[in-house]
Amino acid sequence: MKTTLITGGSRGIGRACVLAFAQAGWQVAWCYRKEKEQSLALEQELKSRGLSGLGFKADVADSGQVEALFSHMEQVLGPVDALVCNAGVAYQGLLSDMTDEDWRRVMGVDLDGVFYCCRRAIPSMIRRQKGSILTISSMWGLTGGSCEAAYSAAKAGVIGLTKALAKELGPSGVRVNCIAPGVIHTQMNGNLTQEDRQILADETPLCRLGTPEEVAGAALFLSQEDASFITGQVLAVDGGIAIS
Repeated sequence: MKTTLITGGSRGIGRACVLAFAQAGWQVAWCYRKEKEQSLALEQELKSRGLSGLGFKADVADSGQVEALFSHMEQVLGPVDALVCNAGVAYQGLLSDMTDEDWRRVMGVDLDGVFYCCRRAIPSMIRRQKGSILTISSMWGLTGGSCEAAYSAAKAGVIGLTKALAKELGPSGVRVNCIAPGVIHTQMNGNLTQEDRQILADETPLCRLGTPEEVAGAALFLSQEDASFITGQVLAVDGGIAIS
């Protein structure tokens, strides 16, 4: 049985990924920073469906906590076959209003966290000559978003890291891909008004917003053998908004 680790797995896209991988027969582990009750509820939901999964508390912006996360998870479930770097935070506001702490938090979770997790997962994958790493960027990493400069910069960095790692790890049989979601119905976008949501839906060629499950379906595909000849790619799960 293959094992996946999904960062930021207690809610939103991460939670949908946990359920998708578990339903496909994977051993699933995820990490969360603050959402302990949501993580425990997810464990119970999986159990009620005859599935299993474990949540671990870790802040991916802290390399020491990432090391502890992997060590604990590997003791319980074994090495990671597919890493899904999903954890992320957003900041909406003018760049000139951002504090150093605001900037560092966005970069720490959205970019540094991907680096820490990839660095920790890679040696085992190289030894075994197999594995999949999937990063979650954003449409703003492709196009840039007004009043989301730090988030856009971090997510663009994730895309660059993905493409570089795909070239670096390809000879070892390790694939690295990225998903760039559009506007998805998640808690992160909970601050949007109904009017804002409708405007974004109207700007999307498919005329609606996406669901976490649609992103999770793409994540599962890219992590499985059906995608064995796909690496270094950025898949926009965005209803076509990035090309509109």
